[in-house]
Amino acid sequence: MARFIIAVSAVLVCGYATAPPAPVPQATTATKTTPLILEKNEGERRVWRGYPGRPEAGQAFILKVDPKNGGSSRLVLGTEDLPPGEQIEPHKHPGADEILFLQTGTARVQLGDSVREVHGGSTVFIPAGTRISVSNVGKDAISLAFIFSAPGFEEFMRAESVREGEKNVPLSKAEDDEIQRKHAHAVIYEQP
Repeated sequence: MARFIIAVSAVLVCGYATAPPAPVPQATTATKTTPLILEKNEGERRVWRGYPGRPEAGQAFILKVDPKNGGSSRLVLGTEDLPPGEQIEPHKHPGADEILFLQTGTARVQLGDSVREVHGGSTVFIPAGTRISVSNVGKDAISLAFIFSAPGFEEFMRAESVREGEKNVPLSKAEDDEIQRKHAHAVIYEQP
């Protein structure tokens, strides 16, 4: 009997010493991650607002996956069409890598010190802090997908746009300057 008690005590002591601690509930502010299956035109549809020097509304874009759409805390995915003659102004993203996948069209891409003309099916990898601009030099719209390695830029996009169908009022210089200042951790545009 004494051996039995010693054996049980040894098992209990060893088991207690090696058992992981019970999880402690913690408060969280993260959005619940939700799997998504989206068609081409599904997602959070938005339109760029006009801004100083270009008061007309810009192109539509779709935020597909981010902290608010699907609850991803690790990446951002969206799509946008860039009409012929339009461009994505020179800028850089200090806190995230970006990948552009040009599904259709012809673009002149300036990436750091390199300039190259690319076509539908091209991939552009933009390390954090690298200058990028894209110009549509073709006759057809460029359909592109953008992926960021970390959230941040999508909030700038929301601040400078409206939901599709909402009244689109151009940004004042003061509004645009404040948005750019607030989101400088995510994007820095070159000043003309």
